[in-house]
Amino acid sequence: MKNSILSILTVAALLACNKKETTTGDQSMDTMTTAAPMDSSTMPADSTAMPNATNATTTLSEQDKKFADAAARGGMMEVMMGELAATNGTNAAVKSLGAMMAKDHGKANDELKAWAAASGYTLPTSMNADQQKKYDDLKMKKGAEFDRMYADLMVSDHKKDIAEFKKEASEGSESSLKAFAGKTVPTLEHHLMESEKTKTAVK
Repeated sequence: MKNSILSILTVAALLACNKKETTTGDQSMDTMTTAAPMDSSTMPADSTAMPNATNATTTLSEQDKKFADAAARGGMMEVMMGELAATNGTNAAVKSLGAMMAKDHGKANDELKAWAAASGYTLPTSMNADQQKKYDDLKMKKGAEFDRMYADLMVSDHKKDIAEFKKEASEGSESSLKAFAGKTVPTLEHHLMESEKTKTAVK
């Protein structure tokens, strides 16, 4: 009888020990699972910080981008048409106007490319469809007809260019691009004056 009571107590003690171990094991498992989400909750904060750092590099306004694209395309057209006029023009005034346009706009294009490289901005590398058509149409003309068309194009294009460059100089956001626009206006005004003289000469 004494032995059986002792064995019952021993079994009870063993069971109690086993139960205690299981609950502590469960508790430690619970602590681990609750700790895991807390660690992962710190991740979004780190990941959201990264896009802000990359977005900080974008400082150009829509006006700046629009101007830079138009100036790059327009400059390409002026150089190509200028080279064409220097070769295909029959009037001496047209030939010299073409040579001046190719030289001056080539220089302005290089300045714009240098600005784009420093700013990390990608400029267009070809003319738009309208400019390409004007160039192709001009290329088809010969003699006095070519001279008149070229002079007309230079007058109308430079009036538009002057307006665009003045707008950027006053309304642009990026200081070096604004400075480039403002500095180029007198050259464009000189081009317009020479284009009008040439237009009169080839009428």
